[in-house]
Amino acid sequence: MLKLCLCVSQGAPFWEMPTTQSDVLYLCLEDTFYRIQSRLFKLTDEASERLHFAVASCKLTDGLVGQLEDYLKVYPKSRLIVIDTLQKIRTSSKENAYANDYGDISIIKDFADRHSLAVVVVHHIRKQGDNDVFNKVSGTTGLTGSADTTFVLEKETRASDTAKLYCVGRDVEYQEFTLRFRECAWEMVERKGQRQLAEESIPPVLFRVVSFMQSREKWSGTATELLLQMQENDTQPNVITKLLNEYRVAVLNENNICYDYKRTKAGRRIVLSRGDGVDSGDGYFGIPQNTETADTDTPLSERKA
Repeated sequence: MLKLCLCVSQGAPFWEMPTTQSDVLYLCLEDTFYRIQSRLFKLTDEASERLHFAVASCKLTDGLVGQLEDYLKVYPKSRLIVIDTLQKIRTSSKENAYANDYGDISIIKDFADRHSLAVVVVHHIRKQGDNDVFNKVSGTTGLTGSADTTFVLEKETRASDTAKLYCVGRDVEYQEFTLRFRECAWEMVERKGQRQLAEESIPPVLFRVVSFMQSREKWSGTATELLLQMQENDTQPNVITKLLNEYRVAVLNENNICYDYKRTKAGRRIVLSRGDGVDSGDGYFGIPQNTETADTDTPLSERKA
């Protein structure tokens, strides 16, 4: 967080992304001024005059918003406030946990919206495993549900100097950052957007189907025949059929390939054809309409089943 605050206060790029220079307030509530100063001078030889610190504050429901309002009267051009950590500004409550989580973040979000600035709240994650990394955020889903954007930083091991940062939000696409810790700050190694991540999750055999169709206008046959002509030895016929159905829109239609799967007297056949303007709508997967018997002039309420 300190690196981010420093970059914004200087108007310097952060992880190769531009920033708008402004005053910044960093509430480092788990640190002392000595520790902050020590870390700051590892990052820069000269601290920005627009970077402000505080190591103590009121609780969220007992005066914090008022303190932030007073700060903005002195530094009205502030566009970033970092609260590190959330637990330091909360009061314990035995009431509904979800309502408390949602309510606390909503107070902060309301303040940020009123003043057109960003408030980054640092929180902890649970150690237990979960397939969805965002479920590891300590507390209920009220925290992530009320925030505009959620970032989760996860290291493979406690001693690891590399980590993944996962990002999801209302106004931003899903992203993943690969980070490396160097000289008291996280450096970006790689950044992947939602489209790139989606493409990487697609089985490579589907792209080979696309390549196979580049020199053909149309092809039809069984799944076994398709794999034989493609010289695919590691994919089973039932698997390729399943993949073609699953990625019909995301891969085939995106590459102007129309896919159909027909049952004939000779068996089940795959039909692939190339052409511009492939319809990626409901198509084959839509509800079939009986054009011979459909009565379009009769209201639905009057039609017989």
